[in-house]
Amino acid sequence: MRIGSARAAAARWVAAHARPGPGYRGAYFSGSTVGRPDDAELPPSSDVDVVVVTEEDEPPAKPGKLRYEGALLEITYLPWAELRDPEAVLSSYHLAGSFRRDTVIDDPTGGLRALYAHVSPRFAERDRVRSRCLDARRRVEGRLAAFDASAPFHEQVPAWMFPTGVTTHVLLVAALRNPTVRLRYQAVREVLDAYGQPELYPELLALLGCADVSERVVRHHVGELTRTFDATVPVARTPFFFSSDLTGQARPVAVDGSLELLDRGEHREAVFWIVATLARCHTVLAVDEPALHRERLPAFEAAVAELTGITRTADLLERRAEVLAFLPRLGTAAEAVLAANPDITG
Repeated sequence: MRIGSARAAAARWVAAHARPGPGYRGAYFSGSTVGRPDDAELPPSSDVDVVVVTEEDEPPAKPGKLRYEGALLEITYLPWAELRDPEAVLSSYHLAGSFRRDTVIDDPTGGLRALYAHVSPRFAERDRVRSRCLDARRRVEGRLAAFDASAPFHEQVPAWMFPTGVTTHVLLVAALRNPTVRLRYQAVREVLDAYGQPELYPELLALLGCADVSERVVRHHVGELTRTFDATVPVARTPFFFSSDLTGQARPVAVDGSLELLDRGEHREAVFWIVATLARCHTVLAVDEPALHRERLPAFEAAVAELTGITRTADLLERRAEVLAFLPRLGTAAEAVLAANPDITG
């Protein structure tokens, strides 16, 4: 499917299912398709992110991934309160990118286009970009500071891994690149190569623990992920914020997307999402199907050990300290990207 066709399907979904809802203020595109041309192909392992804006302070539960007219959509609800201040949006690394270009799908109040008119001409200003880099860095620090060593191991792993992965976002933001989720390591490798800092990439992988992992080992654990994922989907009942990533509709992204990376020779880049998805499966299974959680737990622990080098809480605490110690070097690298980026203004 072409991206333009998927966007058109998304707009029709918004008109049919979001616009009639209470407090509806509009919708816009977000994520990896922003800025890509309509005639580009949308891979089966990618979706179109749609943000529905609502007046409600507590928006409806995230519908997540759904198939509509053949397009895989990822639907998220966002309170207007988070977008009301254009200056705050400009400083937010996960919000500003959606308003660099005109991504508005529907805007009955005019608020989204006014936000775009404010953000877009200021998006590449040096001070604004630097503030977004700092926003990403603070997320690394804040999430790692909140690490709970008393939580179950399958919850500890993503609590360490997700903020560790945000180190890539600091550099992507400096390069004016989309801070993508699943493909963050692939994207940051391209940035570091483009800006003459390829030596930093193995260091980022080492923080994750997968700098030297082999393709054979990663492929084995994708097989284990497939078994765990397929066992989790039918029994998942309790809603989690990531529940939409653990459905049949999400399988092309969660499982097939990792296989695609392996087939392209990017097995190290696949590690992040493999481990993240396995951990999320076990968070669900521990609540909804404890016996299956215990049955599949050795495979999860083996994956974490062989893909990241983590076997216990003490390892996670040590790795957390390594990430925090790396942040000044990361900041220097981001400043170098800012200085060399020809699209930065001011």
